[in-house]
Amino acid sequence: QVQLVESGGGLVQAGGSLRLSCAASGRTFSSYTMGWFRQAPQKEREFVAAVNKSGGSTYYAGSVKGRFTISRDNAKSTVYLQMNSLQPEDTAVYYCAAKSNSYYYSRTYDYDYWGQGTQVTVSS
Repeated sequence: QVQLVESGGGLVQAGGSLRLSCAASGRTFSSYTMGWFRQAPQKEREFVAAVNKSGGSTYYAGSVKGRFTISRDNAKSTVYLQMNSLQPEDTAVYYCAAKSNSYYYSRTYDYDYWGQGTQVTVSS
């Protein structure tokens, strides 16, 4: 079992930056692929970014590529999402998630564990 706790969300103006953190406890952190997803009001939860177990490979949704950066620190059992050039369209609840397999990265239903979410609001 893995417990995930997100932090770092808040209110920011368009063009600003935020860094989200996800702290994990439980089983060995390095055994999991980690992902970030987001869900805006009246929309489905969507993939944002993922990082493999070692941190050597990253994957991004086209809408955030070039603006967001996912990284992990296995010694701290923490995954991060650096969010730059934020726009109102990025407003959503952001969720951290973990999965044990390495087959896919962008599908919500492949992830086994989820955090409680942290709100990111971008004003225009």
